[in-house]
Amino acid sequence: MSERTSRERVLDPIERPSEILFGLIMVLSFTGSLSAASAGTGEVREVLIGAVGCNIAWGLVDAVMYLLTILIERGRTLTIGRAVRATRDAEQGRRLLAEALPEPLDALFEGPALESARAKLVALPALRERAHLAKRDWLAAFGIFLLVSLSTFPVVVPFLIFTPLHLAMRVSNGVAIVMLYVAGYSLGRHAGMSPARTGLVMVAIGVVLVLVTIALGG
Repeated sequence: MSERTSRERVLDPIERPSEILFGLIMVLSFTGSLSAASAGTGEVREVLIGAVGCNIAWGLVDAVMYLLTILIERGRTLTIGRAVRATRDAEQGRRLLAEALPEPLDALFEGPALESARAKLVALPALRERAHLAKRDWLAAFGIFLLVSLSTFPVVVPFLIFTPLHLAMRVSNGVAIVMLYVAGYSLGRHAGMSPARTGLVMVAIGVVLVLVTIALGG
């Protein structure tokens, strides 16, 4: 029931590359729809504006959903905590705690460990009346917004620098592939998987998702 310590990072090593990946896939669905043979200056401008605007909007939506998820999770935690404290049956209290634990933690906390957790929860002076958002949560939401929004610009900038559209598209795609690989590498390293292989898999997944998005009119 306690808050995370203030020394923890606002976004963990899994959340950061994940948000960058979301932003990359969104912007690639726009830039991938351009045709070097037929796209004019006006069309390129419209696509770039649409890509930036879409990622800003998606970053805002993602940040709001993050805050709502935090509130829902904390509200559920408080509900379980009150139920455990309200029952006088120790076995029922342990069962409530066990049901709230995700797999595989539910199999690890058994017997004395589960009873110790129940006893500590019951011994608390009081629980909060309702779930609330802390400063750290707002900072995390802002970080999500920035990651999704700013991930647009490395892919968009080549279109502002290079005049031949085919060259701009190649540089943009190259930058996107590198970013996909780096994000996948980071995810693999923190997930205990092969970083290089995860990076390559993420590039493949990103390309497929972009193609599917474009094919569906995204």
